[in-house]
Amino acid sequence: MRSPRRRRRRLAAGLLLAPVLTGCFASGGDTSDDPSAGGSRLRVALAFPPAENFSPYGADATLLSRLGVTEGLTELDANGAAAPALAESWTRENDRNWLFTLREATFQDGTEVTPATVAAALTRATEAEPVTAALTGVELTAKASGDRQVRVTTGDPDPALPLRLTSPGLAILSAKAYGGRRVNPVGTATGPFEVTEVTGTTAATLDRFDAYWGGRAQASGIDARFIADGSARTNALRTDQVDIAEAVPVSQASTLDKGTRRETATTRTTSLLLNTKTGAFKDPELRAAAREAVDGSVLAKDVYEGYADAGVGIFGPAVTWAAGKQVEPTGRARAVDPDGTSVTIATYDNRPELPEVAQVLQQQLQKAGFEVRLEVREYSRLESDALAGKFDAFVGARNSLLDTGDPVSILAGDFTCDGGYNLALLCDQQVDRAVAAAEKESETAERQQAAMNAEAAILGTDATVPLVHQQIITGVATSVQGVTLDPYERTLIGTGTRR
Repeated sequence: MRSPRRRRRRLAAGLLLAPVLTGCFASGGDTSDDPSAGGSRLRVALAFPPAENFSPYGADATLLSRLGVTEGLTELDANGAAAPALAESWTRENDRNWLFTLREATFQDGTEVTPATVAAALTRATEAEPVTAALTGVELTAKASGDRQVRVTTGDPDPALPLRLTSPGLAILSAKAYGGRRVNPVGTATGPFEVTEVTGTTAATLDRFDAYWGGRAQASGIDARFIADGSARTNALRTDQVDIAEAVPVSQASTLDKGTRRETATTRTTSLLLNTKTGAFKDPELRAAAREAVDGSVLAKDVYEGYADAGVGIFGPAVTWAAGKQVEPTGRARAVDPDGTSVTIATYDNRPELPEVAQVLQQQLQKAGFEVRLEVREYSRLESDALAGKFDAFVGARNSLLDTGDPVSILAGDFTCDGGYNLALLCDQQVDRAVAAAEKESETAERQQAAMNAEAAILGTDATVPLVHQQIITGVATSVQGVTLDPYERTLIGTGTRR
């Protein structure tokens, strides 16, 4: 994601800037107002173990937010807008300055959430190495202002700042968290549950934080286990070893009773990204041939067994605001006969469906006249080669709104000349102009429509072929209520989750 370009914009009063919306994911949860309620502990199986000692600046940030440990100044609501979290309101003072008013809240170590601690936490995030994804290419400073406010200043105008601050990577921790060699979220966050013990990469113990500003959680604590193997994770639920199992593989879904399966449309899209810089797909006519050869409905039906929708764009049906805003791509090249053109498709096996997707794509492309070789590795051993353009095509699953919640940010990061995660190596002036136009928009509706215009420009290059929009399957014991089924995959356990 690159920095928004410098420009002057009028002050906006649109939804993007207004703290009027409230979170409303499908949780069925409610908070406990009864201080005498003890509540049972929840046993949860998670798919990805902590890889960075629960650092809030990397992938582990999502683990912390999913378990109800950390929070930021804002959060994403069900409509994809910024909603109050630790900040109860905010105003945009001018192009580069925002003033956030804090609610009364307490850190899990008993200290108060103050403007100084919030400013220090945000400053620490800007100094992290590597910087958290939400701040890639963004210059940001934060300073206390009076008794309750924090002023956040960006180097360039950033109309999406309240959305950016929803990122799990910008969680606010107390001063104690930053006292050691690494940032330590144990007992220093503000969420309804606090981490009390971590057992390597296999388990974590969390207790209820009774002073949570949002109300006392109904569960007394969480016993989390990290089980990478999807079959083992599902079996743990089936044999009553856990109450909740996240990310049940499609192949295991039928082994669960219907009453314990929860399907949620997510903002994660699986795509075929074609290398536009080198190799066969540098030719737009061959990219068009690949696009015409691919049938996402087959993947949705056969590989995902119905737990996915055929790809319609970079933003799928879980992005509810995109409905009715799609723009038909124009200027696409005419497909030519591949005539035996040889290509290599790379993918990773951390998500078990992807190698199978690649195999089906291989068959579809071979039928169209390509010769196709597959390369499957673990993701960490694949990414650098993919970004370096060593493959003709890449099959990946990307949550379009996980990092910032801002649709324009992911388009800029993934599909522009300066993009930091540009797996298609796309550098197209029309696309850059469309994304830049979207970056200028500060009001929600206008920014979303501009994002869809930019999406159409990207799809017009055939650099990316959306394959399927995934649903996530969560295994939930019948005794459990109030699990938060979040299309953004940022939350799972809330104050109303209980058994």
